[in-house]
Order: sequence, then structure tokens, then C-alpha cells
Amino acid sequence: MNAIARACTKAVRTALPGPWRPRRVVGEATLALLMGGFAALAEHAADTGVTVVGAGVVTALLCVLRRAFPATVLLLTAAAAGWAAGPMLLLVCVGWAAGARIRRVPALVGTFLLSGLLFTVTGILKEAGSGPPKLIFGFSLGGFLLVAVLPALWGRYRAQRRALLDALRERNDQLVRERVMVVHQARLRERHRIAQDMHDSLGHQLALISVHSGALEVDRTLTDRQREAVGVLRQAAVAAMRELREVVGVLHDESTAVPPTAAAGAGAAPGRGGVDGIEGLVESSRAAGVAVSFALEGERRALAAAVDHAAYRIVQEALTNAHKHAPGASIGVALRYEPDALVVEVVNPRAPELVGARVGTGPVVSGGQGLTGLRERARLVGGMVHAGPTPDQGFRLAAVLPYEGAADGPGDGRADGAGAAGVAGVEDWVLDGLTPVGEADGDRRSPALGCAVGVVGVGVAMAGLLVWGVVALIQGTDDATVKKSVYDGIRVGQSEAEVVRRLPPGNDFFTSDYKKSGPTPPEGAHCRWFLSGEGSDNLGGDNVVRFCFKDGVLVDKQEYTAKS
Repeated sequence: MNAIARACTKAVRTALPGPWRPRRVVGEATLALLMGGFAALAEHAADTGVTVVGAGVVTALLCVLRRAFPATVLLLTAAAAGWAAGPMLLLVCVGWAAGARIRRVPALVGTFLLSGLLFTVTGILKEAGSGPPKLIFGFSLGGFLLVAVLPALWGRYRAQRRALLDALRERNDQLVRERVMVVHQARLRERHRIAQDMHDSLGHQLALISVHSGALEVDRTLTDRQREAVGVLRQAAVAAMRELREVVGVLHDESTAVPPTAAAGAGAAPGRGGVDGIEGLVESSRAAGVAVSFALEGERRALAAAVDHAAYRIVQEALTNAHKHAPGASIGVALRYEPDALVVEVVNPRAPELVGARVGTGPVVSGGQGLTGLRERARLVGGMVHAGPTPDQGFRLAAVLPYEGAADGPGDGRADGAGAAGVAGVEDWVLDGLTPVGEADGDRRSPALGCAVGVVGVGVAMAGLLVWGVVALIQGTDDATVKKSVYDGIRVGQSEAEVVRRLPPGNDFFTSDYKKSGPTPPEGAHCRWFLSGEGSDNLGGDNVVRFCFKDGVLVDKQEYTAKS
């Protein structure tokens, strides 16, 4: 039972697709009642023999099902409308629904071609004998184009326009969401850049302060009170370094990964130090009492801004780490210009034991971000960093940086170190790949253009059918008219074959209404009616001629005025 209930529920949902809001329910019910009532009244007035109630019920049912099965309902309605007048108004609604709901153009065209064929064939079968088949075909085809195809084109235009507007609204909402995300991401990237600069520059300076104060702390020329003050200064520097590492860690944790091109450009701020500033770093370390050697090898080459800045930061961070982890040890800094890359190398041996045994040294402060940041900097410019111990228990850090850096991107050469400019630059970089909503306005012409072409095609077809109908009407009138000279030249008693040869083909479409008027035909004779070539002076009637044959001979001919 549950399976049957589910199947029934699914069938109802398929036949009556929602959403069924109260307003839609009322509208659909009213439309179905109107269509059913019109069909019943039309069949009652036409007296075609079709059950009035049945015609109304079937028409209302087809009206309800037009949304779920537009193609099937259109075929059924077209076949019924070609035979009876009742479903003619429903054909307008069904054509509208089919044009709006059949999405694929080949299926839509095929459905309407088959529907037009059914409409025309049923119309010809119904009106067979009442007029020329060509004329009936023209009237049927023109009626289908006017009643079904034009509403379908309008319905399709409305549906496509609605879909296009919905797509434009959705795209606009997406652009707004992406713009908000861009601003948020740009802020996070700026925080990341600030954290990196704080770690590199402030960390290095605090490390130098700590080294200076440590050296003064063991100076024998100072008094105990002076050593105590220097120790307080050193502990303050260590505490400041620890707090700086915590702040940098928070900023790193709340930031996201920076796109290579944007980060490379943002890090390459002029004035923050480059290869030219490395000698200044070496001199600062020497001033703190550390033995630092500096070697420059190879022919100097021009460096990309990001590579230049990355080399400076790598040496700065390596010196800072050496001061913290190997205080008192000598440090060697080397820059080598290789054929395809700049090699930066910083090496220090094991720290002397006496420095490590100083009173009040305390634990080494490390935030765990230094080497990770260096590797990221090198990666962003297309290089690499290697760091590890040496055989003599020292430490070596080496970086290989290509001269040109990574492939140029939106951030190259654009950052100036200012936070607002960095945010704006990243936002422009992201939005460069998006198409503004206004540029999609040209697409709005496509539904109107396609439907306009369809309307023009229907108009041309209607004009052609009209011209063809006028020509057929004139030709039919000639076929149904007997000239006065021909009528006078035919004599009673002539053979039927001889008379038929002189008469035009005839057309019952123009003479069928006159067969019940005029003098009574001879008993047992069959007659043919034609319009007279001599016009009638009576505005309310037409001149008609009649020829009656019996046993292959013309037995009677009459000319009279019949009411039109």
C-alpha cells in the first residue's frame, strides 16, 4: 500500500508541478473553468454532435496538464481544434505554455511542426467536400500560425527574458559576495605582510639589542649596579621578543595563504632593504661584538624587486637566528652571482661554551615562524631555501633565488608598502577576472532577437498565405462562374459530356449554399450549380445558373436569383 501511495503521490506531483501557492491555485482553477465553459458553449452552438459536457471536461483537464506535459497537450489540442471549434481558445494557452516550457529548440520546432500537421489534416478531413483542399489547407495553416505559433513566440520570449534577468541578478549577487570576500582576503593578506615585516625587522633589531646587552653584561669594566641595569635591559629585550613572536603567531594564524604574485609584489616594497642593505646588516652585527665576515662573488646582476627584497630578508633572518641560537659564534655571509641565480649563504659554527654558561641567559625565544617564512618568501619568487646543521655542529642556511623571480603577475611592481594600496591592489587583481554586470547587457538582445526573427517568419508566412489565398479565391471564383455566352450557347437535349466540356470545373465552396434554393429540380436528375457571369442588380442575392442531367442528357437549365 505504501508503494502504491508513493507512486500516486509521485504521479500527482509530476502532473501538477508546483509550487502551488493559493494565488496560483485560484488562477489555474479559474482558467480551467473558463476554457471548459468556452469549449462547451462552442460545441453547443456548432452542434457538431460532440457531447457538450465531455468537451468541457476534456478541455479543462488539458488546460490543467499543459504545464507538466506541454508537448503532449499541444499535440492533442491541435488535433482536437482542427476538428472542433471548442478547443480553439485552449490552443492559444497551450501554445504559450509550450513555447515557454519546452527548452530545447529542436524539440520545440518538431512539436509545433507535428501539431500544425495534425491541425491541418483534421481541418481538411472535416471540411472535405466543402471547398478546394488547397484553400482549406491555407486557411488551416494560417489559423495555426496565428492561434498557436504567435502565442508560443511571445511565451518563449517572456520565459527567456525572465531566465536572463534571474541569471543577471544571481551574477550580481555573486559579484557582491566576491567583492566582500576580496576585501576580507586583502585585509588578511595585509595582516600577513605586517606580521612578516614585524618578524623580520623588529625581531632582528631586538636580537641585536639582546646581543649588545649580553656582551655588556660580562664586561669586567662595569660596576655591579651597571651590570644589574644591563641585565634588566636584556631581560626586557627577551620579553619583547617573546611578545613579538606571540603577536606574529596570532597574525599568521588568522591570515590565509597569499597568492604568489600578490605576495611577491607586496613584499617587494622599496626602501625596506635589498642586496645593497646586506652590508648594513653585517655592520650592525659587527657593532654588537659579533665576528661577521662578508663575501661577494661573481659579476653583479640586476635583480627583480621581489628577489632583491627576499635576499635581504633571508640574510636578516639568518643573522637573527645565529644571534639567538649561537651567541658569540662567528658568522659568515656570502652572496654568489651564478649564471642563472643568486645564491645567498649564511654559516655559523657551534656557539662557545662560556657564552652559553652566562648567568641569567634564560631560554631562547623562538616563534617557529622564521624558517617557514623564509621558505615561503623564496617559493614566491621561484627559488628555494635549504637550512640544516653542518658537520662541525654549526648551522648553514642557503637560498637560491632566480634573477627574474616568479612569472610577473598583478602584484609585481605595484605594491608600495602602504596597507591601503596593498588592499586595493589585491582587490583589483581579483576583480580583473570578473565580468561586470553591465557588460552582460548585450546578452539581453538574444531572447528578443530570436523571438523577433520568429515573429518576422510567421508574418512572412501569413503574408504569403494571404496572397496565396487571394489568388486561390480568385481562381475558385472563376472556376465557379459560367459566362453568359456559354450559358446561352448550351441547349437542352445536349449530351452531358458535351455540356461538361464547355462548363468550368465548378467549386462547391461558392455554390453549396444555393443548392436548396431556386426551382425544384426534375425528378431523378442530378444537377450542378454555378455563379452567373452576369452580376445581379439585387444587393441581397446572387445570380445562379443550374444544369440538370438525366440519363446522360441535359434535361433542364435555369437561371435565377438566390439569396446570399
